[in-house]
Amino acid sequence: MSHDLHESLRDNVRILGDSLGRTIADDLGSGFVDRIEAIRGFAKRGRQGDEAAQRELIDYLRRLPDRDLLPVTRAFNQFLNLANIAEQHYRARFRRVEDYRPGTQPVLSELLERARGAGHSPRKLVESLSGMRVELVLTAHPTEVIRRTLIQKYDAIDDCLTAIESSADYPERGARAKGRLEELISQAWHTDEIRHERPSPVDEAKWGFAVIENSLWQAVPDFHRDLDNLLLDAAGERLPLDAAPIRFASWMGGDRDGNPNVTSRVTREVLLLGRWMAADLYLRDLEQLKAELSMWKANSALKAEVGEVAEPYRELLRRLLSRVEATRDWAKASLDGRAYDGGPIIESRDQLYAPLLACYRSLCDVGLDTIANGALLDTLRRVAVFGVTLTKLDIRQEAGRHAQVMEELTDGLGLGHYREWSEAQRQAFLLEELASRRPLIPRRWECSPESREVIDTFRVIATEQAEALGTYIISMAGQPSDVLVVALLMKEVGGEVKLPIAPLFETLDDLNHAGDAIDRLLSLPGYRRLCGERQEVMIGYSDSAKDAGQLAAAWAQYRAQETLVEVCERHGVDLTLFHGRGGTVGRGGGPAHAAILSQPPGSVNGSLRVTEQGEMIRFKFGQPEIALRSMEIYACAVLEATLLPPPAPEPHWREEMDRLAEIAHR
Repeated sequence: MSHDLHESLRDNVRILGDSLGRTIADDLGSGFVDRIEAIRGFAKRGRQGDEAAQRELIDYLRRLPDRDLLPVTRAFNQFLNLANIAEQHYRARFRRVEDYRPGTQPVLSELLERARGAGHSPRKLVESLSGMRVELVLTAHPTEVIRRTLIQKYDAIDDCLTAIESSADYPERGARAKGRLEELISQAWHTDEIRHERPSPVDEAKWGFAVIENSLWQAVPDFHRDLDNLLLDAAGERLPLDAAPIRFASWMGGDRDGNPNVTSRVTREVLLLGRWMAADLYLRDLEQLKAELSMWKANSALKAEVGEVAEPYRELLRRLLSRVEATRDWAKASLDGRAYDGGPIIESRDQLYAPLLACYRSLCDVGLDTIANGALLDTLRRVAVFGVTLTKLDIRQEAGRHAQVMEELTDGLGLGHYREWSEAQRQAFLLEELASRRPLIPRRWECSPESREVIDTFRVIATEQAEALGTYIISMAGQPSDVLVVALLMKEVGGEVKLPIAPLFETLDDLNHAGDAIDRLLSLPGYRRLCGERQEVMIGYSDSAKDAGQLAAAWAQYRAQETLVEVCERHGVDLTLFHGRGGTVGRGGGPAHAAILSQPPGSVNGSLRVTEQGEMIRFKFGQPEIALRSMEIYACAVLEATLLPPPAPEPHWREEMDRLAEIAHR
């Protein structure tokens, strides 16, 4: 850690480090701690350029007895984890999520000022924020290895640091917090931090839901409250009640791309888990509202709804509570494979939203705005963002698996061999079947287990509410037929549900041909009737960076997006770009604000989807304060890219980039 660290951060690292030292001494003796200190001393001097110390360090490590190797590694690992907690704590206190130079942190209030200065009316600001559709898509990542049980201990350690810092006037409170801190650090040291089984897709989904429960559940209403206050200042009005500029989707339990463990049964289980968790979280909100909304003044609409009762709000909330409880019981029964025989359940967002809205309107009508805009408004905001499923689950499958289904089908029906057909033949066949009224797939179709699994996934889609699902992503897509196959399978097996279908272009070659593929797709009249006015396209980052190098890949992504924007504008279709950015810079990550503002002009335009991966989810959304700041950074960047887009590159800059990319690729 550098010497110019903030004092409070240095103090906290010391407090945690000393406590860990005492814990390890109790467990393994003070002689072992001396060894750790010796290693640290050599390493520190070696880092400062002392070559003799570097050699001593290597010799010292070579001489360590085998039995000490694991404990030494664990000691350093735990120390690093604790140093990270101290850093996150510091960031949350000073609201620094990304490493900006001082003075360049994006701040929404300043951005709204700049937008007004550039001639955007207050009304335009409200419309831009309320119409914004930013979806952060949570994806699991095998590098997120910290177990949930340790994450909970680390969150509790963070709370202890807060208590110690605020205990200057209450020494006994500080002493209690220090005692608790020792206990937690000891618990963490005596917990095996390595998972011995690889987490299942359902475990990953539970981990994602835990981030919502522990952090986003609080951060989302806080974020909307801040937006409300900014808009009241800048435009004199609140954000509309149902506006959700930032929402959450997930790949955990839906991403079957090359992962045989993600089956249709797993997807169904994860969807049910989301329903169960959502019901559980809303029950806490509703219990609180029922306790607080004891007023008797109500408007005629609410009275007509509940009859002449002394406490109309409580009566309406009591009814809603019983339905949400039934929903939780139904989800639990379905997960356990039991039949459910209770009362009516909540199926859609609106069934939860409408009764709460009736309470809100009634309170405003009778002059109780202060109460309406309290806890009740927070719950309305949560419903707008999380719905009744917490996240929208995306489904991802590779193009080859869909082609295999078509091959077996055309062969089985005696229509020929789909895989041998040209792209034009495939398109003609698929468009004809899409327009046809008779089913293509026979009722008792005997097919391979792989094809059965693909079909079963579409069956799960058919039984779900559309609002529970996000986008169907096709990896390794290269041709219009790759998208048409999915549209056809959705029509054949997916019932009424029509998900947006996004081809994913990730290799350098695919990126270079992306604009052409989408142009050909949108030129097919049969497809245009299906997709309506929207098209989503996913741009992959890690594959192209691996296969072409960082610079060539970044330039190819930029050019692909430019072409896609131009193609969709020409066809009169709204384009949403979905960025498959990795967590670390090496996987195509990097600071979100800078990344969004460096997209081609016109490519963001109020809507954006972006993946957030395992370890970065924890870093950017693991604590309410930091999650709030992360959401603000996204809102800020998307608003700026929409209202004040960057200039297009000059022709000679392009030539220079082409040349550099060529050299880099070689």
